[in-house]
Amino acid sequence: MKRHFITLLLIIVVSCKESIETTTPAHENISESVYASGIVKSKNQYNVYAAVNGLISDILVTEGDLVKKGDVLIKIVNEPSRINTSNAKLASDYADLLANADKLKAAKANSEQAYSKLKNDSLLYVRQKNLRSKGVGSLNELEQRELVYKNSLTNYEVSLLNYHDLKRQLEFNSGQAKNNLKISNAIAGDYVVKADANGKVYKILKEKGEFVNTINPVAILGDAAEFLLEMKVDEFDIARLREGQKVLFTMDSYKGKVFEAKVTRIEPIMNEQTRSFTVEAQFISKPELLYPNLSAEANIVIQTRENALTIPRNYLIGDSLVLVNKKEERKVVIGLMDYQKAEILSGLTSSDVIYKPEQ
Repeated sequence: MKRHFITLLLIIVVSCKESIETTTPAHENISESVYASGIVKSKNQYNVYAAVNGLISDILVTEGDLVKKGDVLIKIVNEPSRINTSNAKLASDYADLLANADKLKAAKANSEQAYSKLKNDSLLYVRQKNLRSKGVGSLNELEQRELVYKNSLTNYEVSLLNYHDLKRQLEFNSGQAKNNLKISNAIAGDYVVKADANGKVYKILKEKGEFVNTINPVAILGDAAEFLLEMKVDEFDIARLREGQKVLFTMDSYKGKVFEAKVTRIEPIMNEQTRSFTVEAQFISKPELLYPNLSAEANIVIQTRENALTIPRNYLIGDSLVLVNKKEERKVVIGLMDYQKAEILSGLTSSDVIYKPEQ
């Protein structure tokens, strides 16, 4: 009796070892997709930088505040800039044309006086010349009158030149001083960090009294209500992506839920360090509550086939063979593939039985 029991047990064990898993092709929907890791970003999210180096004297906003374009976020100590601006203002006021109107008035009066003398000396010279033509007066008197006239003409021309030169110089000095004041005001403005657009303050990266430079950001701002999905796609997959493609993604913050988006932008340059491209997607369905920098895992759908003939991918031998009748290999043509299934374009029908190959 014991011997018969052992024999039966061996038969069962051998039968179990010889059993092979089988399946038949099924008609199902299948999609081919590209995997991408991603994060949630506020729309128009950007880092805010200081335009100059210095110490923070005041922080005028807190995290979560809504701000408008041009609102002052942070002030930086700028005592040297304040003094320079004050000096530029003094120089501008001193060089202003209105402040120098008396100089121009005096130069113009001098020119008018020279013209009056020229006019008078011209009349006397003409009169002396007429008298000489009639034999009245000496040649020496005529030459003296001519010399006086010519000197008056020279003095008048010099006075005109002086007037116009003074006017040009004053205009130049005034314009230069005003430009210097503008430059000084612009430099002083660099010591004030402002918002570049309407939005929300998501992060203040510095504290009052801390040193800031032009390299490291001081704050992070972005849209207050609209978000997008930013993904990193490997360079090997980027050629298959197009704007408008569907994106299915999951988030650690909402486990077990799948959300949908669509590709809206493909950055046209590769990050050489990560060998990846940045791809942005707009939410179609999204969680009720989102925060910047939440992580996500996404699949960008390249193409979808409905009611396709499919088999499990682990039934494939290589990319073109399956087992039929336990030992017979049959060549098949593969279409779309996802992580679990492969589409069969030819080589099998839905009534064929295929065997899972041994691992």
